[in-house]
Amino acid sequence: MTPQAPPQPLTIQEELKQFRPFHSRGQEAYLTLLRTADDMRRRVSLVLEPAGVTLQQYNVLRILRGAGEEGLPTLAIGERMIERTPGITRLIDRMEEKGWVDRERCTEDRRRVWCRITEEGLGLLAPLDAPVNAVDDLLEEVLDQEELTTLIGQLDAIRAHLNHPRA
Repeated sequence: MTPQAPPQPLTIQEELKQFRPFHSRGQEAYLTLLRTADDMRRRVSLVLEPAGVTLQQYNVLRILRGAGEEGLPTLAIGERMIERTPGITRLIDRMEEKGWVDRERCTEDRRRVWCRITEEGLGLLAPLDAPVNAVDDLLEEVLDQEELTTLIGQLDAIRAHLNHPRA
């Protein structure tokens, strides 16, 4: 049996069944980026759902695991999240209820709360590492290392432009 060639990718216009031309190439690129990010997000969610963890909760757990035993203040976690959320405190409340995170109020500044991942949180993450990495690695099936480097640089440039308003 001969292996089948991968299907020819649909353009974003074909995928969205858009019959009129886009307003601009920038709009087409933006919609393509959003749709692709949503497809990747759904792939990772399929890995996380059986473990009972959301993408945002997974992101917090990864951040706290990387922070080590010292942990991080709540606001620092919010700043490091992939999808920024104004409800970081509520998110961590739910995670603490599940036993994945511990919190401790800072003695020097009572407004500051330090968060740490628990053993249960670490245990939840461990079996998810390989399947989540496998989703990340899907990009390397489509783009070579040079193309990935170019893509990352272009996305970094777009983000920098969006996050630093023009004078």
